[in-house]
Amino acid sequence: MKTRQIRLLVIAGVLTLAAAIAVSQTVKRAHMHGGGMFGEHQLQFFTDYLDLTDTQQAQAKEILAKEKPTIQPLVQQMKDSRRQLHQLEMGGTFDEGKVRNLAAQQAQTMTELTVQKARIHSELIQILTPDQKSKLNKFMERHEQRFMRHAAPEPPPSE
Repeated sequence: MKTRQIRLLVIAGVLTLAAAIAVSQTVKRAHMHGGGMFGEHQLQFFTDYLDLTDTQQAQAKEILAKEKPTIQPLVQQMKDSRRQLHQLEMGGTFDEGKVRNLAAQQAQTMTELTVQKARIHSELIQILTPDQKSKLNKFMERHEQRFMRHAAPEPPPSE
């Protein structure tokens, strides 16, 4: 009985991971209009919102262009592993070992993407003025609050 429960939990976890990745890719494409992880749409939003100077915009584009060769292979690895996972799911016979190996590869790639993203964000923050940093912090706090409201579990219905 325990083995069956563990297997169901693993399957549920893998499906949840796959769904989260698929949704994040879809959302990213919709918001970036095909511009990749750091699309022109996102850069334009922050340019307008933070009132970046032409010099700051050029610096930001330079940072993003410099980092693109590092990020692109990682994004491609995530796409490839997502495709492989889908093939395993559709294959008819569940191979837990292969799924675990693929999940471990995805976790490693996601870790590397997270580190790279944090480093890039840190570089981008350095080109902002103190006022722009303050405005960005306020924006991020509001964004986090909205996210937490949507992510919070709904209270159980009262009887």
